[in-house]
Amino acid sequence: MNQEIENRLNRRQIKPTSMRILVLQYLMGQTNAVSLHTIENAFEIADKSTLYRTLKTFEKNKLVHTIDDGTRQLKYALCLESCQCETNDLHYHFHCMKCENTFCLTNQNIPKIELPKNFKMQQANMVIKGLCENCNV
Repeated sequence: MNQEIENRLNRRQIKPTSMRILVLQYLMGQTNAVSLHTIENAFEIADKSTLYRTLKTFEKNKLVHTIDDGTRQLKYALCLESCQCETNDLHYHFHCMKCENTFCLTNQNIPKIELPKNFKMQQANMVIKGLCENCNV
């Protein structure tokens, strides 16, 4: 498992340190996007600034993407292996209004939007809100 994690870091030009391996392993075990606060709670003895810098390195190197789901806490989710964080990689997110979990809907890309001349999209945030399968009972 560690070799797989190290390889995934190396493919994104990220030096595999112990903390980066642990954080990536944690993120790989999640089924939904997680906040920095949630990650800090999972790594109680880790330095908070190290965790933040690790996530920023992952984001810069397109290993994770951030989601603003309206909860005032950015959530982090792993990018697909093929993701280059280009316009065609953008996808919808689903935020459960009951359990507050946020999920990537990677099988549904955001449609291409024609912008006015000389406009350049740098980010799009499409969040669908409702009840997830666990809360919709």
